[in-house]
Amino acid sequence: KGSSSPVAHSTPSSIPYFTAASSNNTFHLKTYGCQMNVSDSDIVRSLLLQNGLKETDDEAEADFLFTNTCAIREGAESKVWGRLRELRARRRSGPKKKRKRMLVGVLGCMAERLKEDLLKDGMADIVVGPDAYRDLPRLIQDVWSEDIPVEQAVNVQLSVDETYADITPVRRNADDVSAFVSIQRGCANRCSFCIVPFTRGQERSRSMESIVEEIRRLVGEEDLKEVTLLGQNVNSYHDTGESALAARPSSEYTMSNEGFKSRIRRVDGGYYFADLLANVSDLTPELRVRFTSPHPKDYPAALLDLMSERHNICNQLHMPAQSGSTTMLRRMKRGYSRDAYLDLVLNEVLPRIPDVAISSDFIAGFCGETEEEHQDTLSLMEAVRYDQAFMFAYSMREKTHAHQVWQDDVPQDVKQRRLREIIDVFQRNVHQKNDELEVGKFRCVLVEGESKRSNKDGVASWQGRTDQNKRIFFPVENEGVLCWEDTNLRTVMSGMTTNVDKRDLFSGPQVSLKKGDYAVVQVTEAKGPTLRGRLLWRTTMQGFSELKLDTRHAMLDEMIRDRDTTSFIAAV
Repeated sequence: KGSSSPVAHSTPSSIPYFTAASSNNTFHLKTYGCQMNVSDSDIVRSLLLQNGLKETDDEAEADFLFTNTCAIREGAESKVWGRLRELRARRRSGPKKKRKRMLVGVLGCMAERLKEDLLKDGMADIVVGPDAYRDLPRLIQDVWSEDIPVEQAVNVQLSVDETYADITPVRRNADDVSAFVSIQRGCANRCSFCIVPFTRGQERSRSMESIVEEIRRLVGEEDLKEVTLLGQNVNSYHDTGESALAARPSSEYTMSNEGFKSRIRRVDGGYYFADLLANVSDLTPELRVRFTSPHPKDYPAALLDLMSERHNICNQLHMPAQSGSTTMLRRMKRGYSRDAYLDLVLNEVLPRIPDVAISSDFIAGFCGETEEEHQDTLSLMEAVRYDQAFMFAYSMREKTHAHQVWQDDVPQDVKQRRLREIIDVFQRNVHQKNDELEVGKFRCVLVEGESKRSNKDGVASWQGRTDQNKRIFFPVENEGVLCWEDTNLRTVMSGMTTNVDKRDLFSGPQVSLKKGDYAVVQVTEAKGPTLRGRLLWRTTMQGFSELKLDTRHAMLDEMIRDRDTTSFIAAV
């Protein structure tokens, strides 16, 4: 195609390879945006490493500088533009003959949205959309080779079937105890405000078999303790592959709840999200399972019942409301009303999973938002009392339904004022809720190691996350982080209604606590969404579930009440 500079427009290759780039070439990969982008970067890293490149954390050493981008809001894109200008200035600085040769690539959603515009003014050399990562090695070769007259290369072709199921992702930090696993790509919901269907394409799901095998490998080879299943509408997952339909030609699974509408017409049969969730949780009782980002319409009773039954499916639900106004939800094309949403939370979710933590998304100042509609959002937040929330002022995105039919007519100062009020309501509620419901609780915490706040004021501190995905910090008293484990405790707990010598609770030696262990931590303080507590003992997910500490809370609390110590053994 015509251009001031030769530009290669390529289609994906099934066998990517390098001839121009040598094994001495290095790449640096920076990721912006959501967990899906983190997962995509793991796929890109795998492809580049397979082709002989080496990754470096030092941008100054890298030959190839890639930025995986987000386009969900204007602010996200502004950060990327700032980075691209910085990289352009870097490679233009100094005498021309002494400049280090570098290649700049833009990947992901912003690449898909802006396409060739990113090549202007020397901003980038390569632009690759989310469905074209397989072609990245070939595009690098086209631009890097001095034998091929191509200065820039683009592949932003969307796919109807690409899931990268056959590529083994390479995580940036292989020793992390948690990992994201993509189960689905694209989105079919077409909410008025959302750019995702235009940057990530049509919804399609990976085979259940490939997902379970990837997680099995992570558990077996990398000692994974927590997995988060990823999708743009993760709970609408539906494996309709040949083997899935052969194994289950028909199903009585109901996808959407009463009062929720879906624009997706599905074939019967195959495997649904509850099937996948059950199979993943069956891999080992010591694997925590989370998922994001879901849509409220796809929480049928079968899924909620499964969550209430399985101790290793986390008591955490993301239920993005976006607004608390029925008229606003209609303009947003969300497919439900305020009443339907509240009925789902109050009458379906909470009775089944009473200890669940609920998070949400909220948009302030969407097209035509009135003060009354804004107040409806605030009152919804008061009614649900969310444990976490992602709150933003509306940012118009091209190609969306809102861009085509609505006006971005809420003044910026009004948007910011309403956003501030939304944030204030959330912060007030989460502080009150955690103060009322969390303080004193015994939580099973996945230990993440020493916190960044450690040794502040001379106190060593570790951190982890509860089943409800709340971050908790706890002080440790010894260098080796020794504590007791619950082996004896489980035996003695069965007799706690009788006169038990409290010293008998622990009779064995102490054990060392390390990253990736589960530990029981009693919450002592709540500061907004963050908790503080005291380490009691090392446990397992299965062991913690068997202890049923939620029903024995008062009994244990009495045993350690008013004790000025961070060690449970000192208390007893």
